[in-house]
Amino acid sequence: MKKLHVKCSVFVFCFCAAHPFNHLIDTLQTEKNKAKKYFNPQKLGDPKYERLPFSIRVLLEAAIRKCDGFYVKQEDVQNILNWEKLQNEAEIPFSPARVLLQDFTGIPALVDLAAMRDAVAKNGIDPNLINPKCPTDLIVDHSLQIDFSKQETALKNQEMELIRNKERLQFFKWCSKAFKNVSVVPPDIGSVHQVNLEYLSRVVQESEGFVFPDSVVGTDSHTTMINGLGILGWGESFLRMVIVWHLLFAMIMLGGIESEAVMLGQPVSLTLPQVVGCKLVGSISTLATSIDIVLGITKHLRQAGISGKFVEFFGPGVSQLSAADRTTIANMCPEYNATVSFFPVDETTLKHFKQTNFAEEKLEVMESYLKAVKLFRMSFTTCPHATLQVIEVNLNSIMPSVSGPKRPQDRVPVTCMKEDFLSCLNEKVGFKGFHIPREKQGILVPFQHEGTEYTLSHGSVVIAAVISCTNNCNPSVMLTAGLLAKKAKEAGLTVKPYIRTSLAPGSGMVTHYLNASGVLPYLSQLGFEVIGYGCATCVGNTAPLPESVVDAIKEGDLVACGVLSGSRHFEGRLCDCVRANYLASPPLVVAYAIAGTVGIDFEKEPLGLNAEGKEVFLKDVWPSKEEVQDVEEHTVVASIFRALRSRIQKGSPFWNNMDVPDSVLFPWDPKSTYIRCPPFFSKLSKEVSVPGSIDNAHALLFLGNKVTTDHISPAGSIARISAAAKYLQSKRLTPREFNSYGARRGNDAVMTRGTFASIKLQNRLIGKTGPKTLHVPSGQMLDVFEAAERYQRDGFPLIILAGKEYGSGSSRDWAAKGPYLLGVRAVIAESFEKMHKNHLVGMGIAPLQFLPGQNADSLELSGKERFSISLPEELTPQQELTVLVGYFYTINRCAFELFGSRSIILLGLYTVCVLWLFIIVST
Repeated sequence: MKKLHVKCSVFVFCFCAAHPFNHLIDTLQTEKNKAKKYFNPQKLGDPKYERLPFSIRVLLEAAIRKCDGFYVKQEDVQNILNWEKLQNEAEIPFSPARVLLQDFTGIPALVDLAAMRDAVAKNGIDPNLINPKCPTDLIVDHSLQIDFSKQETALKNQEMELIRNKERLQFFKWCSKAFKNVSVVPPDIGSVHQVNLEYLSRVVQESEGFVFPDSVVGTDSHTTMINGLGILGWGESFLRMVIVWHLLFAMIMLGGIESEAVMLGQPVSLTLPQVVGCKLVGSISTLATSIDIVLGITKHLRQAGISGKFVEFFGPGVSQLSAADRTTIANMCPEYNATVSFFPVDETTLKHFKQTNFAEEKLEVMESYLKAVKLFRMSFTTCPHATLQVIEVNLNSIMPSVSGPKRPQDRVPVTCMKEDFLSCLNEKVGFKGFHIPREKQGILVPFQHEGTEYTLSHGSVVIAAVISCTNNCNPSVMLTAGLLAKKAKEAGLTVKPYIRTSLAPGSGMVTHYLNASGVLPYLSQLGFEVIGYGCATCVGNTAPLPESVVDAIKEGDLVACGVLSGSRHFEGRLCDCVRANYLASPPLVVAYAIAGTVGIDFEKEPLGLNAEGKEVFLKDVWPSKEEVQDVEEHTVVASIFRALRSRIQKGSPFWNNMDVPDSVLFPWDPKSTYIRCPPFFSKLSKEVSVPGSIDNAHALLFLGNKVTTDHISPAGSIARISAAAKYLQSKRLTPREFNSYGARRGNDAVMTRGTFASIKLQNRLIGKTGPKTLHVPSGQMLDVFEAAERYQRDGFPLIILAGKEYGSGSSRDWAAKGPYLLGVRAVIAESFEKMHKNHLVGMGIAPLQFLPGQNADSLELSGKERFSISLPEELTPQQELTVLVGYFYTINRCAFELFGSRSIILLGLYTVCVLWLFIIVST
């Protein structure tokens, strides 16, 4: 805070001086365009520039262009230029060209902006000053739920989406009118990453007479897909927090000064990243899809330990990958914990943009500029730096595979799938095991569905979803799935009707080319109906399974399976009764749906029998690479992208006819259960308080290793017996009206109650799985929210005890916001996921780390102690703090404290146990 205070207090003086890098301004001459200006880093005359990786050159250009002596200093430019020596050490600023939001994570940002307008208005400041400075696009794509499938139409799902989310949509439309620099893409257009790829991407931006590289920071983990087109970008949910903090400090420190100059003008701060080179060699197998390549590369990079690093691709194998292949690969970088996976622009990229209706003039500027600043990859380009860490991936070695049954990093070759699943049944319960007794592994459970008897067993597929995440940016894999469906239907194969099948394309473009190629009817005949556009199954928005299926699963205690073409499949995420979930390419999703089980060896066992009783194997219906490419070339054409642009520009009748207030301040509805003014600004003060010490805190939760953001942050459907459900019922809503946590992210009351509400939460305070905890003073087992509420009412601060890798998984702002509103002041863990650690710091929660070799068990902590932590006014990274641990006992309802005695210091009637911990604070 002090650092921000100093910066803000001198901000008004920063624009008085001339730009320190005016001498680098150059003129870009093109044949058909007027001369355009740009900052040319080569005019620095420093040979180190050409030794920089391409992605670091983008960071350098942004620092040069945005250098104002305040947020970005000349020292920052020199630090980036000295990347070879300062990587992973120097802190640098980065100002992206634009911001990308999706509605689940974007609505808190806009709600906070609306609340900030209220706050500044109450303090006598013009609320019109509250606007994002950086161009911001919000795509409404996470509202879709699957209420109807099979022969019921996607139109019904879309109608339900609009009715169910009308309040949210009205708020979004108000934001698009009230705020400058905010653009909203309405629902039923496409998923956020598809729209980003197909509509918003520019590669080279133009503003105020200057051209510069396109770049983006978003609130969706799939933002990284854009790196496949040579556009630097990543997803960070803490971006929403940056918005709030920046606005907050602007008002506190600058008072009535023109705050618009600083709102969202603050760059993202990051450690100068290390860059890992990924060299692709060899040739791609004819049976391998881009998803197989993704999983193969993911495995190599995960094993290499590249957390927090940039990955940059080069080598002869890169030229074999289409632009769609590259974006698919770039999408998965969060799964191996890299920040970005960057493919520099080359001839393949230019060819892609020629097919997507980029004007010739735009293409000319793009190519000329990128070559002028050496951001264009030539076919002969080698590793961008001689001492760069290089990981070589031989494309010949990549064969079809899936990931699961519980984690995306657990890759299984398709040829070994049956054997691996059987071993999972035998293994103890863990990251892969289910511990099913051998005598029960062959159980068959009969059940009735629509008048016909079927049987379920361990490994039966009950959910098969081709969804927008990861794959649909790549026409080849979707066309492969469609051609496989066509051949399967022609061979007389079907999908059992009780399997919950769905097709949620990333955009209308996908539907267009599936239809144009003639394969969409065959997908529909197998049950893969288009259910709408947006994230659905992957975020837990799937429709309930048939009751007869659920009853059969429970009766046999079966390990039923879901197969999806997404990038998230933690246990229980798709459906709480589906324990095994596998990530697979779209054609394999279709194949496993036809087979009806994951316990199949495709090489030796048939998918099924045709009408003549002849066995049909996967190899009989799998399309060749030549077939797919031929269809792709004739269907994925410029008209598809024109159609998408037209849909975005026209909008929908529902959106266009929606009435919203024409007001500067948002008219909050106190009865709304979707949109609520958040409490973050309710105690706004012009005085900045220092962090207070934590005294006599209770442990709200005592958790183990690998607690993911799925365990922490509210996601998916709202359980009927949850604290959030009780709140909604108190507002006279029925369970059918609950909607999902994602849809209600604009209501802090719902989200706080949904924090730590995962059915898979393992809390050592209660010794079993579930969203419960022990209220230590009373000894009662309560919902996590109810316990936290009682602690806050009694004036007790809270901490959380955890093991290794706390906060791993996809980045989510509510994984930090929720604990903050529950009253959590600190998390004491063995280690943290880096991004989540930053989020905790941003929300004012101290991430404290045990000393090496220590943990809660070695220190004999039970979680029932009381914790006191003295926080000094000046906090520094890796600073050691003392934690006093006391023990709380209740005898005959009379509570008293006794401090422990491991390292004993007598203090009157008490003994004190001193634990030394690191505090981890992002610099």
